[in-house]
Amino acid sequence: MMELIDRLTAWLHRPKDQPAPEPLPELDARLALGALLVRLAKADHVYLFEELEQIDRILAEREGLGPIDAAKMRATCERLEHAMPETEHFTALIREAVPYDERRSIVEALWRVILADGIEQDQELIVAELIEDQLGVERAHSKSAREAAEVIR
Repeated sequence: MMELIDRLTAWLHRPKDQPAPEPLPELDARLALGALLVRLAKADHVYLFEELEQIDRILAEREGLGPIDAAKMRATCERLEHAMPETEHFTALIREAVPYDERRSIVEALWRVILADGIEQDQELIVAELIEDQLGVERAHSKSAREAAEVIR
């Protein structure tokens, strides 16, 4: 609630020559996944180029996008991730809209982002575990998703 008030206050007090921010699109499972990938990459408070590049690659593969459209989608996902403080909003939408086998592949995508920079941070691992739990993915499947992600890397 406070974030909404802060955003409204910032909008009301923006300079007159600055355009109003573009409204956020309606959240769907595709955008929720992108937002989760961004949230995971930012979990250690460092959003590295390797992570950003991996997110673009994942979005391009999953959505059949070219590099520019994947980067635009990621930018939209970054805005959604920033606007929605609760990870559960994203995971609940995915859990309800995506079959279990596909959620397992989403966990593999999470691991690809964690492994992108070659450094596993505790904060990223904690967020990944939270997301896996909220997606309802079993630990054994998470482990096999990690192994698959390591092979891709």
